Amino acid sequence: MMPLVRISMFPGRSDEKKQQLAQEITECFERVWNNKPEGITIIFDEVEKSDWIVGGVPYSKK
Repeated sequence: MMPLVRISMFPGRSDEKKQQLAQEITECFERVWNNKPEGITIIFDEVEKSDWIVGGVPYSKK
């Protein structure tokens, strides 16, 4: 099993914080599913607020 975790979020988080979160997610998969860390992929998708639409309204207009 090779889990792929995609995280969509607004831009602005530091590389350090993303690395910290990725490490904790990796450790969780290791602990719960006994995955090896090299088999776990995490992708951060940074989406502009104007491209994040909720209820037909861009988040940039909220």
